[in-house]
Amino acid sequence: MSSVPERSEIDAEYKWDLESIYATDDEWEQAYEEVEERLDELSAYEGRATEDGETLLEVLELSEELSRKVETVAAYARMRKDENTADQQYQALSSRARALASEANSAASFIDPEIQSLDGDELDHMIETTDGLETYDHYLHDVLRLADHTRSSEVENVLAELGEVTGASSEIYNMLLNSDMEFPTVEKPDGDAVEITQNNLTTLLKNPDREFRETVYEEFFEELSTVHNTVGTALKNGVTTDVRLAEVHDYDTAREAALNEPNVPVEVYDNLVDTVRDNLDKLHRHAELKRESLGVDELRMWDLYMPMTETETPDVAYEEGRDHVVEALGALGDDYQRRVAEGLESRWVDVYETANKRSGAYSSGTYDTQPFILMNWQDDISSMFTLAHELGHSLHSQLTSENQPYVYGSYEIFVAEVASTVNETLLTHHLLDTVEDPTFRRHVLNEYLERFRSTLYRQTMFADFEHQTHQVVEDGEALTPERADEIYGDLKAEFYEPAVVDDHIAREWARIPHFFNYSYYVYQYSTGISAAVALGENILDGDDEAAEQYLEFLQSGSTDYPLDLLRTAGVDMSSPDPIQRALDAYDDHLDEMESLI
Repeated sequence: MSSVPERSEIDAEYKWDLESIYATDDEWEQAYEEVEERLDELSAYEGRATEDGETLLEVLELSEELSRKVETVAAYARMRKDENTADQQYQALSSRARALASEANSAASFIDPEIQSLDGDELDHMIETTDGLETYDHYLHDVLRLADHTRSSEVENVLAELGEVTGASSEIYNMLLNSDMEFPTVEKPDGDAVEITQNNLTTLLKNPDREFRETVYEEFFEELSTVHNTVGTALKNGVTTDVRLAEVHDYDTAREAALNEPNVPVEVYDNLVDTVRDNLDKLHRHAELKRESLGVDELRMWDLYMPMTETETPDVAYEEGRDHVVEALGALGDDYQRRVAEGLESRWVDVYETANKRSGAYSSGTYDTQPFILMNWQDDISSMFTLAHELGHSLHSQLTSENQPYVYGSYEIFVAEVASTVNETLLTHHLLDTVEDPTFRRHVLNEYLERFRSTLYRQTMFADFEHQTHQVVEDGEALTPERADEIYGDLKAEFYEPAVVDDHIAREWARIPHFFNYSYYVYQYSTGISAAVALGENILDGDDEAAEQYLEFLQSGSTDYPLDLLRTAGVDMSSPDPIQRALDAYDDHLDEMESLI
């Protein structure tokens, strides 16, 4: 029987080095207690934060110091919990860290309203006459920009204290899907038994035995259906929280609230959805090519992940995939490549799936730590691309931290997905240029097409679903599980017109964690790949200036607004042109694949 190993069975070199943050849990406790004891220092400034420039600088520096410590405390606890989501010890640590973060946010909640009590001239005078305050110029003016949507100190304090409550839907969903639910074990065509998990579902749906794929699909969604009402309630409450918080902050919609914080116009969202909808014929062509390559009369939902190749995806061991990624990223220069290689040797990555480990993949860490990458490596080409993707985030974080002060030491999600997808683009071109095995090459091209499909089209479909579910609540209607099924099923039928849409797939929204963990997040995968295609092609064309501009972009953190940062890197996301350029590239790759099959 194929079973998921226990964490203790994995060698240390394949586990991330969380001991580099805190050598023991006792050290974590000490850091936790230090922050908890010092929050009153910050609260003592309430009511006088802007009495003069020196005081404002003191407040900002103290707030930063505590925030840095809270972020590190929270990151360690969260990643420990993600190693084994059923471990109650680290569930407790993570819960305490979230509570501490909520307390810290509450203690600092007076700062923005007090800054917003100033007018622009008063703030400029403080900056000009106080040494050190000029560092915060962009941050301070951005706080003023949001003045109309910031409530009083008392209200913001209450909202900060309610952080644990407003995040409850996300926590409940993650515990249900990652810890409490057990999916069935099925017999593979070779006679071995395999347990279906959130992590391996897609891999199992790439098995060439169509009957087996159907069994996996049916068994997974039958089990997911047993918690339909629970997950639906989590979705409803999460969406309602977004809507009510937007109303409290005087926004017309939850989407406007989510996009205004990074200063992204809602037109960018609409450009994406409209442009992708205008190009659904390309996705339909992909689906039809897939049907033809599989030799089936009807394309079913359990066929969607099948590659348009004649064999199963080649096995790619972690070491092999790691080496390909390092070689591919040499296109960004020796220093970037060296950083990647050293990071992979320094236990940045938690490589393999283990019992109760959090599903999916992500890049984490803080301003004061090394990057960390959670993986669930499946020995396939997809895992190799995921590693390249997450390394894009990690290098973005490292370069930003080294080149920017803490106030600008992070970056908006809108630009984050550019860094990750540029790496995917470079990996694709490297593999097609260097690997001679025709089977491997076809699988690489298929992987790239699938990532286009799953990123540009699928995430845009998700974005449309997310917006429609929020509109239901904003219109005063009930967002029931059945209504979510209806919205999602209609979108699936429209986007995948050549395929047969069944009742199970209408409930697929229930297995998409982004709908529960983040508000208006997924559209940025689609805008990210659009920007990345343009930037990646410019770099691969041998344009030295393009590579230099891109690396400067990675070092910029949040020193400017996302659209402005991307313009300096060489792409204008206020226009639909980059989206259309990406879609045209997708169409060109479809031409190439059609010629091969």
